[in-house]
Amino acid sequence: MSSTDSGTSAATAAVSLGTAAQFAVLAASTITNTGPTTVTGDLGLSPGTSVTGFPPGVVNGTQHVADAVAAQAKTDLGTAYDDAAARVSTTTPVELGGTTKTPGVYESLAGTFGITGALTLDAQGDPGAVFVFKAASTLITASASSVNLVNGARADNVFWIVGSSATLGTYSILRGNILAVASITVTTGVTIEGRALARNAAVTLDSNTITAPTGGVLAAGRHSVRSAGASD
Repeated sequence: MSSTDSGTSAATAAVSLGTAAQFAVLAASTITNTGPTTVTGDLGLSPGTSVTGFPPGVVNGTQHVADAVAAQAKTDLGTAYDDAAARVSTTTPVELGGTTKTPGVYESLAGTFGITGALTLDAQGDPGAVFVFKAASTLITASASSVNLVNGARADNVFWIVGSSATLGTYSILRGNILAVASITVTTGVTIEGRALARNAAVTLDSNTITAPTGGVLAAGRHSVRSAGASD
């Protein structure tokens, strides 16, 4: 039976990604892909230089490898992570599956989040509603799990703040922006409507579909809209 929880929801500001918003995938050390992954949005790596698996993977965007654009995006990612990690939050149990969350900032009681089954994010009719989930350690999603958006919720306004690494289970569906300090492992058949942004380590892909949202809100204004391809 699903339960509904409320976070610190009063006018929660979005986490401004700065120039990192143009990226669907961003990493520090390596980006490795296996199989027919499709990335819609830019792909970036800095300071590492090794991007493998494209092709057979396809990037519907620009690859920025060890260039100034990727370096700036990594800096902006760090700023965004620090902003989100410092926010006042409501504590919630580790397991998010089978629950419904309203807008706000949530932090795991045990430092890790898991999703088994479906997590529903309910914007309550506000397309600018923001959801922030803070895990001091890991985010792990089970096979075939999903994050579902209802009543105006938007993937661009969902932020997964992960103090270590994120692992997405096979054929799961995740919506939102993963900001991880270390690595992000996206296993076979996963769909991400959002972004996989790794601050200090690698992103590993395997026959995935990753689509950066086309617009959302910025910290400067809850209802400001930006293009996924825009830069600051």
